[in-house]
Amino acid sequence: MAAAILRRLVPTAASQLVAPLPLLARGVSDSADAVTVDTSVPFKSHIVDPPPREATTSARELLSFFRDMSLMRRFEIAADSLYKAKLIRGFCHLYDGQEAVAVGMEAAATRADAIITAYRDHCAYLARGGDPVAAFAELMGRRDGCSRGKGGSMHFYKRDANFFGGHGIVGAQVPLGCGIAFAQRYRKEGTVTFDLYGDGAANQGQLFEALNMAALWKLPIILVCENNHYGMGTAEWRASKSPAYYKRGDYVPGLKVDGMDVLAVKQACKFAKEHALENGPIILEMDTYRYHGHSMSDPGSTYRTRDEIAGIRQERDPIERVRKLMLVHEFATAQELKDMEKEIRKQVDAAIAKAKECPLPDPSELFTNVYVNDCGLESFGVDRKEVRTVLP
Repeated sequence: MAAAILRRLVPTAASQLVAPLPLLARGVSDSADAVTVDTSVPFKSHIVDPPPREATTSARELLSFFRDMSLMRRFEIAADSLYKAKLIRGFCHLYDGQEAVAVGMEAAATRADAIITAYRDHCAYLARGGDPVAAFAELMGRRDGCSRGKGGSMHFYKRDANFFGGHGIVGAQVPLGCGIAFAQRYRKEGTVTFDLYGDGAANQGQLFEALNMAALWKLPIILVCENNHYGMGTAEWRASKSPAYYKRGDYVPGLKVDGMDVLAVKQACKFAKEHALENGPIILEMDTYRYHGHSMSDPGSTYRTRDEIAGIRQERDPIERVRKLMLVHEFATAQELKDMEKEIRKQVDAAIAKAKECPLPDPSELFTNVYVNDCGLESFGVDRKEVRTVLP
């Protein structure tokens, strides 16, 4: 039975393309395989009644969750190796451990809904249907990257999927997200914006200024605090007098969600979308965890113990939770899931190889997309020929 389901729901290796590598359909249930599962822990709520813990899912959806999160995990592990090999330069913030937030949120959204996030943005891009080749090319500064090789790790972008990118200034994306939500309401689009930030940004003044305006105007915005408990090497309790981030909106409702449980994230985001369209902003605090350090310059082991990381991996890992669900309900066998992971690894390796073949941007691109109509070249006294001779 498990083999038959897997063959029916997952494309064969021969039919899968490396670029783009399509994520499986999300949020689509097969009625014959539908199951109801309780979320790992109850939701905690602030001035709003929480959604029910019971989440309905299916073989198709669980398989898509498993595949999507496994792709993200493999992508980030590969990015770690590429950085250490000096093929990725500059900043690089990895997302492994937090995959359930990106995948569960996408399961509750449509591509017409908007997403904007901070600099830990690789997996949000993949969840929006992003091409792994374009993602690796961007990380390596290649011309075929999703931001033309100019954004790097922190500035992924996919306008056709309403992914308004990663942003490097801490908390600065929050008011931008409110602006997107303002446009959605003004145009009566019936869509929402998921506006992501971390616990390290939760004390930024601009967050509260933007939230005040969003509440006054009842903007369709969902503020998603990805609380991985450490902001740039600083534990949340050292930086926040009140680390209950779902309550920090005061007059704005909030939910605390197990961000390592993809079904809990989906359930909460579906609830939040309905609320935001009807009543305006809501805050979701995703209780999650990153396995890597804050960035590649942070070993991640000076302010927390290896035992802590290993304990989270063993008890709360989002991929392993889905694996167990699928095995319990006999939607797949252990070997079939291992085979899927092996195929994902091959596809990621192929995507890396293809990205390495992409050319670097032409030096003449140095000032494009910086000033309107390329203004500024004369001001800096640099013409394109001189740039071409200076840069390798």
